[in-house]
Amino acid sequence: MAGAPRRCVRRSRRRRTRVRRRGRLLAVGLPLRLPYPRGFRGGRVILDLFAGPGGWAQGLRELGAFDVGIEWDEAACATRLAAGHATLRADIAAHPVGPFLDHVSGLIASPPCQAWSTAGKRLGLLDQGLVHQAVDDLSRGIDSRQRLLTACQDERSLLAAEPMRYLHALHTHAGRPGWVVMEEVPDVLALWKQYAQILRGWGFSVWVGLVNAADYGIPQTRRRAILIASRTRSAIPPEPTHAAAAQPPSLFGPGRDRWVSMAQALGWDTDATVNTRGRRRGNGGNEFGVERPSWALTGTSRSWVLRSNSQAHAAIRRLDEPAPTLFFGHRANESRWEAADHGGLHRVASIAPRSPDLRLTIAQAGVLQTFPADYPWQGGRSRVFEQIGNAVPPALARHLLAPHVPTVREDLDLAA
Repeated sequence: MAGAPRRCVRRSRRRRTRVRRRGRLLAVGLPLRLPYPRGFRGGRVILDLFAGPGGWAQGLRELGAFDVGIEWDEAACATRLAAGHATLRADIAAHPVGPFLDHVSGLIASPPCQAWSTAGKRLGLLDQGLVHQAVDDLSRGIDSRQRLLTACQDERSLLAAEPMRYLHALHTHAGRPGWVVMEEVPDVLALWKQYAQILRGWGFSVWVGLVNAADYGIPQTRRRAILIASRTRSAIPPEPTHAAAAQPPSLFGPGRDRWVSMAQALGWDTDATVNTRGRRRGNGGNEFGVERPSWALTGTSRSWVLRSNSQAHAAIRRLDEPAPTLFFGHRANESRWEAADHGGLHRVASIAPRSPDLRLTIAQAGVLQTFPADYPWQGGRSRVFEQIGNAVPPALARHLLAPHVPTVREDLDLAA
């Protein structure tokens, strides 16, 4: 295989799949042979459905664990492979569960949820009842997907029910998996509650709720609906490590650090204080701390902000705040750094943005999602930004998964 391109290989006609991990192609058939890392003897893997470019996988890697991700998008598969994450390129809705029945210890899923999406034509909103019906049917071993699909306004809507197909098969075969963690946009909370009711009936402890990524050290106010379920422990959300304002330790807890700002995450701040009036017209101004001076603001003042796109309602944040949720999709080129007001602007450090129309770079966007700055994103700029916007922040994944992964490194500091 020397010189072979780095790629996922689709399922062949003989129902055998090949998975490349760090340059090696391994056959996956019946029985399943998974790409275990060297020295691994556990015989169980974490299955990552709709695995994307590797947000969950990167979080697991930082915990000293790994997953096997199933993903269909070619660019996302290429990114996972370049990062060394075990990847199976397959259509999750068409892939059989059988090969995994004796191998899965935990299941992760971040399914696309067109039935709850407010983007585009919003046709999927009409499919919510069909998704709930599919989940209920699949939980009882009834595969009604084909019939329900003919009634769907968006053919992708039923993908949100796919985790239940896997969960039912694993549960009825051998009482697996031991735990489940799923993530999606806040509007999906009602669907997660349906999953929770079913999982409780199977003996799981389940927690469902909303979390803000900024509360866990992610430089982004990204709210997500989370489902956590376990057969062996009480399912509870991870304890927040950060808050909008720093909280000192007390008898009731260890305290919390202040939210991580964009400037902190991007290495643009020291102990300096920036004074700016922003859009206010009175005397004086607003002061905010940035730990490294990047720009001194004078006159009418203007501060650097991140505008997530060019629409009138676009989220705008200063560098000393966490970023807004990064929704890139087809607007990847519209995420940019820009000046908030007209007025004098003096550069005092070369590490800050140099232009009032400097677009957010791929590396910067990845860092705001807590990916390593050198994460090997694959594909064109628009496809990469779409991957970043869809990915679970690895730092959030780390917090959500740590209680369930037995191989957590002893030296790991989740608050870091």
